[in-house]
Amino acid sequence: MFVQFKSLVFELSKLNQTLSRTKLFHALLIKTCLLHDPFYATKVIRFYAINNDLTSAHNLFNETPNRTVYLWNSIVRAYAQTHHFLDAFGLFKQMLTSETKPDNFTFACILRACSERLDFGGLRLVHGQVIVSDLGLDFICGSALVSAYSKLGLIDDARMVFDRLNRHDLVLWNTMIAGYGCCGYWEEGLHLFIVMRRMEKQPDGYTVVGLLSGLMCSSLLEIGQGIHGYCLRSGFDSNAHISSMLVSMYSRCSCMNSAYKVFDGLSQPDLVTWSALISGFSQSGEHHKALVSFKRMNTEGKKSDSVLVATLLAVIAQLVILATGVQIHGYAIRHSLDCEVIVSSALIDMYSKCGFLDLGIKVFEHMSKRNIVSYNSIIASLGLYGLASEAFEVFREVLERGLKPDDSTFSALLSACSHGGLVKEGRDIFRRMYADFGIKAKNEHYVHLVKLLGMAGELDEAYNLVNSLGDHVDSGIWGALLSCCDVHNDSKLAEIVAQRLLEDNPDRSTYKVMVSNLHAGNGRWDDVKNLRDELDDVRKRKVCGISWIQI
Repeated sequence: MFVQFKSLVFELSKLNQTLSRTKLFHALLIKTCLLHDPFYATKVIRFYAINNDLTSAHNLFNETPNRTVYLWNSIVRAYAQTHHFLDAFGLFKQMLTSETKPDNFTFACILRACSERLDFGGLRLVHGQVIVSDLGLDFICGSALVSAYSKLGLIDDARMVFDRLNRHDLVLWNTMIAGYGCCGYWEEGLHLFIVMRRMEKQPDGYTVVGLLSGLMCSSLLEIGQGIHGYCLRSGFDSNAHISSMLVSMYSRCSCMNSAYKVFDGLSQPDLVTWSALISGFSQSGEHHKALVSFKRMNTEGKKSDSVLVATLLAVIAQLVILATGVQIHGYAIRHSLDCEVIVSSALIDMYSKCGFLDLGIKVFEHMSKRNIVSYNSIIASLGLYGLASEAFEVFREVLERGLKPDDSTFSALLSACSHGGLVKEGRDIFRRMYADFGIKAKNEHYVHLVKLLGMAGELDEAYNLVNSLGDHVDSGIWGALLSCCDVHNDSKLAEIVAQRLLEDNPDRSTYKVMVSNLHAGNGRWDDVKNLRDELDDVRKRKVCGISWIQI
């Protein structure tokens, strides 16, 4: 009779357990004295974890006298999977001092937790424990180590573990290739793929996805096309996940015709694929196509996420179409996305660039959570309208709240100084950027500082600053100085700057047009003619300006 009852309990344990069912099952085990069996205790802990009742799971763990490694693993995994990493690590340390020692699954779980919480030190300590436990060559531990090191960007450590393992299954090969892809080492990933093929290992869709993930710019388009050809020959093109990655790859490589062809062949594109296509149109400057694609996505009943909404708001800020921006704002509110920091920050930027700073400020004031990105958005918006003193007030709030400014913060502040003509304040903030916060100046910071000095008439200081940067100066910095020469009608310095620009950018007609206009202002018509003659190619002529209003 008892054996039959135990069999019934076992069958009940295999059912889909809601929290109420889990508690009933727990009570039944107590009544039948089966709860002392670690097998059933482990089952109940897992059910509690699935239903996110960690308190009940931990209480049962504490009440169970015979703790097997499976019981320990179930409670450690319960905390790790719900991102209670400190509790998971606390239990792991407790386990190390207990009679039951961790096995390869325990280490695999903790290693995943290390990678998810970006814990570099913890990862190395756990790796050390793996070696001490004589599991350094264990396949499960090795796979978890390769994956964790790859996710944290420690690709050399991942490869070291990979090379030391005696056995390599397809999952491990894929993990290593994907690791190279995520870290941007596409050549190493491709080389490993070739080695894999020579060893007669048959790749699958995940292998191809790992290869494609490393192709991040248009210069790698030919490599991507080659991998696409391999997919067609191997029959992988029917895999929806691979097709989605192909859309992403072509979008990143600014080859939107190919991206759309692959996309159009999908019967049910998911949100990731839609986002890849829309983001690709946005980054390629095809903003209207991005909006049309979003409308089509909505028509097909797909719900957007916060990242895609933020991308669309950035598109609208470029197009300066307020009505569409308001519609996207309404969409975000209806789908409870407006509270996301990334969306709120994009709304601030969109409203300010569409000429409604007051609406951007209202969004900022109503944000329940603010991070440095949202502060950067409002500082940049205030600076755009010449409200430099207000931008500095917000910066003081950033420091008072203990937030750490980043390079975008100082770019926004320098831009505010440039728009407000605050030379002294601009010099001071540029100095403090490295002296107080350890942030090295980038091209964008020098562009703002040069423009600030140049517009204030300090052309010699601006020119000396650019010269101090060495031979390889970004064209944007020289361009900023050239525009200042244009404003102050300094044709002599403009010719020097233009010469430097045209040496590095011989096809940039914009600079020739600027210098031509300067010569025209000084009556040097022969020089104007010579420069204009160089612009005889229609494609290199200055694009006519256009203005529009939206009704």
